[in-house]
Amino acid sequence: MAKQLKITWKKSFIGYPQTQRLTIKSLGFSKLNQVLIKEDSPQLRGQLNKVGHLVSVEELD
Repeated sequence: MAKQLKITWKKSFIGYPQTQRLTIKSLGFSKLNQVLIKEDSPQLRGQLNKVGHLVSVEELD
């Protein structure tokens, strides 16, 4: 079984570039403080690196 990541959107994207707004939306977030569980992958890690200052990430077993 692949590792899973618990991703929480912690900070608003107001005042940040449009590409970061689109990245948050493409991750599947719709509300601030929303929590998503996603399968770990290199593509997901790349998106999280781009918006790492807006989200918090925890690894699940």
